[in-house]
Amino acid sequence: MTDSEMARMTRVLSGLPAAARELLRETDWAAHRHAYGSAEDIPASLCSLVDEDPEVRSAALAALDMGVLHQGSLYTATAPAALFVAAILDHPVSLTEHEGYFPWDDGPPRSLRAALLGWLGQVAESAAYGEDPTRDRANWEWQPWHEGRRGGERDSDVLAALQACRGIRPALYDAVEPFLSSRDPHVRETALGAAVPLLHAPALADRIPRAAALLRARLGAMTGRRERAAVARALSLWGTDTSDLLADTDPAVRVCAALGPVRVDRPRALAVLLDALRDPRATDGWFPEPLCGVEGWFRFTVLRSALDLAASFEEVAPVAIAMVAAGDRSFVDNENGPILYRAFPGGYDGAHTLTTAQRALLRAFVDTDEATGSIGGNWLWFRAAGLPETREGVAALL
Repeated sequence: MTDSEMARMTRVLSGLPAAARELLRETDWAAHRHAYGSAEDIPASLCSLVDEDPEVRSAALAALDMGVLHQGSLYTATAPAALFVAAILDHPVSLTEHEGYFPWDDGPPRSLRAALLGWLGQVAESAAYGEDPTRDRANWEWQPWHEGRRGGERDSDVLAALQACRGIRPALYDAVEPFLSSRDPHVRETALGAAVPLLHAPALADRIPRAAALLRARLGAMTGRRERAAVARALSLWGTDTSDLLADTDPAVRVCAALGPVRVDRPRALAVLLDALRDPRATDGWFPEPLCGVEGWFRFTVLRSALDLAASFEEVAPVAIAMVAAGDRSFVDNENGPILYRAFPGGYDGAHTLTTAQRALLRAFVDTDEATGSIGGNWLWFRAAGLPETREGVAALL
């Protein structure tokens, strides 16, 4: 390290909050790992997050994203790194604003604080993955295959990383909550994006009423679709009563209020979701930039919630079959696959006659699939459902 680099590091360390300095000093980084090996290099990246040079800050955040949370994977270095990030959210440098905190980021200018909160939200999402089978059904049980462990890692390391990240969620939430009331709309949005998965932790269930009351108190003064919808989505996912928002004048808010494990007025919530799916392209247009925690086109999230909320496939059959009949095979794992899974939740049983809705769905696949062999890109889903994997086979079954 050169003299100038040493001087820079000294300045950075002297300006860190005491909790951040203590974490750097007391963590045995050499005993931890990230996606590319030993975590001995992580302290330098963490300190660079508050460097005066914006390019250095961007490179440091990109290093965390690619190494400490590689494609959403958790490592033993992830938990201490996340605690450090939580400790510097109040650092003066976090208020600096510029474009492109990641090499692939072409969004509008935002503060470092918003970028750090967004990263913590991704850590929280990964930590919550698989914890609630009902919540994760759309992301896990829908899939006809499962990923194995990451290459080169022991099962014990993966489990230790997961347990460590789940164990720090109370500390992360305490750091995030004050920013739910920030004056900066980007900070508010990313703080909410982090708070949603953090409050899925069983140990934090008692914090939900306080968080919900805080959001409810501000909801009446909100005018923007994006923020109001994000709040409605949070309240719904936390399992609070959003029945009043199902009658909101904005369809995006109504739908977001119906996305969670609805406990009140299920029929009306399902009707709201199905109505949005009748014009899925218009629904996608509500949020050109995905809401925090929502991946892909918004209709994918709406569809999964509708399929989960329905008591039977018959409740969603007309809309679901119309989506399959539209013939867009580009989104097999987000549309056709989940629909097929819901229609045959226990797999096809040849001893039982196909229902009218099941027959109509399979007919839609046969009529819209141009493939002459396997049933287009849907064959894995047909196999998982115990159905013939070719167009001819499905036609013969019908």
